[in-house]
Parts: sequence; C-alpha cells; structure tokens
Amino acid sequence: MAIVALVSPKGSPGVTTTALACALTWHRRLVLAECDPAGGSIMAGYLGGAVPGPRGIGELAVAELRDGRLGHDFWSQLIDLDAPRRERLLLPGIVDPAQVGSVSPLWQRFADFFLALEKGEPAYDVIVDCGRLHAPSPAWPILRAAALVLVVTGARLPDLSSARATIAALQRDFREHRVAAGSLRLLVVGDGHAQGEISKALEVPVIARLPHDPRTAEVLTLGGTVKANRPLMRAANALEVPINAILDRRRARLGWRSLPAGVPDAV
Repeated sequence: MAIVALVSPKGSPGVTTTALACALTWHRRLVLAECDPAGGSIMAGYLGGAVPGPRGIGELAVAELRDGRLGHDFWSQLIDLDAPRRERLLLPGIVDPAQVGSVSPLWQRFADFFLALEKGEPAYDVIVDCGRLHAPSPAWPILRAAALVLVVTGARLPDLSSARATIAALQRDFREHRVAAGSLRLLVVGDGHAQGEISKALEVPVIARLPHDPRTAEVLTLGGTVKANRPLMRAANALEVPINAILDRRRARLGWRSLPAGVPDAV
C-alpha cells in the first residue's frame, strides 16, 4: 500500500488519536510515522515514556544529514507496538524543538523512503500523522506523495469552516505541484451534520465517520489498555476496508501487485 497521510484543520479533533487507532487495528504490516512538525506525542503519552534511549524521526534526520544513514538506521529507530511481532511499528515524532531544523529539510527524503516501503520485501503500509496543516513547516512533500490524504474534521459548523480552508490550501498546493486529483477524502469525527451534507458542502467525499468516544481517546492519548470492542476501535478497524478499496484501485491502474510478506531483521 502507498502512503496514507492524515492531517487536520485548526481546532479539529486529534489526528494523532485517529492515526494511532487505525494503526492498532491494522491487519497488514504497518509503519505509523509521526511527521507532525509541532512534535510527536505517542511515545510520551500512549507509551508513557517507557522506551529506552532517544528514538524517532529527529534522530534519523541527524543521522541522514551527518552520514546519509537514513536507510541504515531506520529500523532501529522504530518501536514495536505489538512486540515482538514487528507488524505494527511506530516511528516517533519530534521530541525536542531543536530537532525541527534538522527534520524540515528532509521531508522529501522521508517521503521517498516511505514510498519505497510499499515495494519492499517485506512490504509495509505507511500511515503518516502530519498534524495540523497550519503548523510551521508542514510536511508538504509527504502530503504530495501520499496516495490518500485524509482530512480529519469534526462535523459541526466551526469544524467545517476550518476544514474548508485546509482543503483549499491542499488543493492549491496539489495543483501547483501537479499532484494527481482525487487523493483527498474527509474523515469525520463525532456528531453533527450528516456525511452527505458535509461532502456536498466541502465538495470532497467522506470516507467514513468515527464516533465520539472520549474514554478510548483518553487511553490513546495518556496510555492504558485499549479495548478492541470500544466504538472508536471498531470504527477504526472498519476504516481499513474503504482505504484499501481506494488504494487497490490505484495499484491496479499502476499495474502494481502485492509483494510477498516477511519480517525484517530486528536491529
């Protein structure tokens, strides 16, 4: 599968919570990459900081800038969310504001590397948490490289107003960089306007709606036991179906086929 990028408008529900819920219910090998320029939160929040040593995209950026070691060091910077299977892996985001300067010039390099993972052996799906679009130095190259960009938004009027501005910014940038049309979808969270009304008003299809589930959102944000039968986790599990349907159509157009699975050597 190609890159699936999640991004949110200002003031919308947590895109990181949504990305993590998807990652924890995914059925194929997956890398969840925190590429929010405002910083990552999963390692300190959901994982409770219980990870030895520095890890993540900031460390990779330093290694790449200094020695060109992104490909060599990548797997050692990941955290196994389902240890020891190495099927749901996390690339933690920026933890120190000083890392922003190292990471920002490398968004294109990371985009190219993530794209290569879908053709690797074993192949990995890549879900990328790009955070809020209007944060400083957004990960534009990753958004442009994504086969599917999900704009995570609430369903009430203020949310939709912010989503409209975000969609316009994405569409403008994609036109300027000749990104193929049709990669945008809305992922609606919580109660409010009906999906058909939202899609018509914003002129972008709604791929799914996730329920308001504050108990599960708190666990995904602060840590604890994730219960698969909770509403948010059931909906995240179901979301994989329409995502894969869209990406399978893309793969068929490009003449790609799925590659054999396996587990990379642990580093």
